[in-house]
Amino acid sequence: MSGGTNVLSLKEDDVRRFLAAKTHLGTTNLDFQMKEYCFKRRSDGIHLINLKKTWEKLLLAARAIVAIENPAEVCAISSRPYGQRAVLKFASFTGATPIAGRFTPGTFTNQIQAAFREPRLLVVCDPRADHQPVTEASYVN
Repeated sequence: MSGGTNVLSLKEDDVRRFLAAKTHLGTTNLDFQMKEYCFKRRSDGIHLINLKKTWEKLLLAARAIVAIENPAEVCAISSRPYGQRAVLKFASFTGATPIAGRFTPGTFTNQIQAAFREPRLLVVCDPRADHQPVTEASYVN
């Protein structure tokens, strides 16, 4: 995907870090949209995620985030408890705007609201749980 640069290629050390963080472990249920990213299924029913495809998607996401000049215009959101710490850490390292916990409806569309924001990029932890910010962002373009 990276074209010819070996700097961004997946290295053995990166794979070890993925395995240590257990990012390759999925669930027992496999959504049809995730089927192409599944490597195989273990005997206990857990699906294993293809780390090469994960790396390619991480590079794609990193390029999209870097394309935004002002990092404060990137908004990271998670209403689920398992993603709130990740959102806060991501925002502290990148300078993005975090919204951890409940998303107030109208934050992206109601200009009268005190917490009004106009993000250029929305990073969502769980699109099913965080459907309200995704819907509002689609209204604003």
